[in-house]
Amino acid sequence: MIRMPATEITVAREDWYGRDLTGEDHMATLFADVDMTETTGTGATFDSCVFRGVRFNSAHFTEFAFTSCVFDACVFFDAQLERCKLVGSQFADCRFDILKVTGGNWSFTDLHRAALAGAEFDGVRFREADLAGVKASGAVLIGCDLSGADLEQADLSNTDLRGSDLSSLDPLSASLTGAIVSEAQAIALAETLGLVVRPD
Repeated sequence: MIRMPATEITVAREDWYGRDLTGEDHMATLFADVDMTETTGTGATFDSCVFRGVRFNSAHFTEFAFTSCVFDACVFFDAQLERCKLVGSQFADCRFDILKVTGGNWSFTDLHRAALAGAEFDGVRFREADLAGVKASGAVLIGCDLSGADLEQADLSNTDLRGSDLSSLDPLSASLTGAIVSEAQAIALAETLGLVVRPD
């Protein structure tokens, strides 16, 4: 269940199309139906904010911090996030089509049952994130730190998982058909199932 932070300021139905958000600092703010399509910037901070129905289409954020925020029914179509911090943020009913995330810290995020198919995460930290039931078939999760993440009933079929920490993944509780892993990862998963792997 999404835990909504208390907000003190409301920004509703505003057009921020193409706005440069560099250095902006927002706290305890509700953004409702705001168009942030093609917004850009470096180093902006959003703390304990709520984004409801916000469009982040083709946005490009670098080293942004969205800490303890809530994203409700937001669209991240073709957005790019580089080295961003989303620790403790929650997502509900969001669209992530063609989202590309490079680096950054998404630890303790709540992405329960999120539709991540088609999204790409490269070198992202997901420590102790709630990824239970995620629909990530065909997604890319390469070089990610998934230690302690909840992957119960996650659909990782045809997902590229090479280089990611899969130590918390129970192969019996997730769908892995067609998933791409390295040889070392395959051996580790086999050992998780109780198999003894020996050379020929």
